[in-house]
Amino acid sequence: MGAVQVAVPRETRPGERRVALVPGGLGRLIEAGLQVRVEPGAGAAAGFDDPAFAQAGATVTADALDGAQVLVGVQPPTPEQVKRLAEGAVTISYLPAAQELPLVRTLASTGRTGFAMELVPRISRAQGMDALSSQALVAGYRAALIAAEKLPRFFPLLMTAAGTVPPARVLVLGAGVAGLQAIATARRLGAVVSAYDVRVAAAEEVRSVGADFIELDLPPLEGAGGYAREAGEDRAAKQRELLAPYVAAADALITTAAVPGRPAPLLVTEEMVAAMKPGSVVIDLAAESGGNVAGARPGEEVEVGNGVRLWGGRNVPSQLPGQASQLYATNVANLLLLMVADGAVAPDLSDEVLAGCCLTHAGEVWHAPTRELLDREEDG
Repeated sequence: MGAVQVAVPRETRPGERRVALVPGGLGRLIEAGLQVRVEPGAGAAAGFDDPAFAQAGATVTADALDGAQVLVGVQPPTPEQVKRLAEGAVTISYLPAAQELPLVRTLASTGRTGFAMELVPRISRAQGMDALSSQALVAGYRAALIAAEKLPRFFPLLMTAAGTVPPARVLVLGAGVAGLQAIATARRLGAVVSAYDVRVAAAEEVRSVGADFIELDLPPLEGAGGYAREAGEDRAAKQRELLAPYVAAADALITTAAVPGRPAPLLVTEEMVAAMKPGSVVIDLAAESGGNVAGARPGEEVEVGNGVRLWGGRNVPSQLPGQASQLYATNVANLLLLMVADGAVAPDLSDEVLAGCCLTHAGEVWHAPTRELLDREEDG
């Protein structure tokens, strides 16, 4: 039996510039007995050309997917791509089941095993496979740069012969990985930064990167896996009321709050945005999942009536595709190697990491919430 073929497709969804493996990370897979095949141009948008993949030991071929035992991607594969794979093949990619139910059905009905990178459990053993965290780091960094670019004033304090320019005031709502990176980057650029998060543990983390933590007279909302949990409407309304003066005082507002599997919480209303100073900027990294800020549109920048610019994020990590791909490729390789034994890919679903991010296996929908979604759709 020949070496296991791992296929890296060229991403085809609009705006996606990342690639699932990079040349510098292929050595570990090849040493494990795997053979990597890459579609031509797969890494071009991220700055990795075909010769670089070839020099690293991959085979660059238009037939990369045909008969491959493993497909690794960023965005979910298409049903047509899945059908080109070997029987019993494994796919590893982002795979938001609620938006990809036809693909889930294809994976299950054809006996393929599908793993979703966004479902990797947030436990210490799986940190090296946590793509949500690695890509959130990229998004947070990018958010601070966009805020600095779009704000029509300096971020840092400047003391000159012509006078003193006070520093910009930046407010970050949500202090997970993206929020902390946004804070750290804004601080490096010289802004005065404050932040708020519903989790108690966030206060120490915010202060550790040089920002002031906003204390509100509200109970914390700690959730599973270090995430925040969803707030009731009464608490959410009170939180918006208490945050309103901090939002109004900010020159730049960056929002990053998310609750896994649910729409993003509304943190900032239209009235709160209207109270900001003319020329202020708002960067909403949660725009794709409903938005933390009323009126935010993913992939668009809008100007509200008082001159505030509201920028909604869409696939923000892909705006820094080289570094985002390097980090994501490490996550993918770590997850794939967890399935490899003696040169064969054989996922052991008694492993809590693999079980946690498996959507389909052996003709069945393995992931219970996804199975419930499919059942509801069929009943409806």
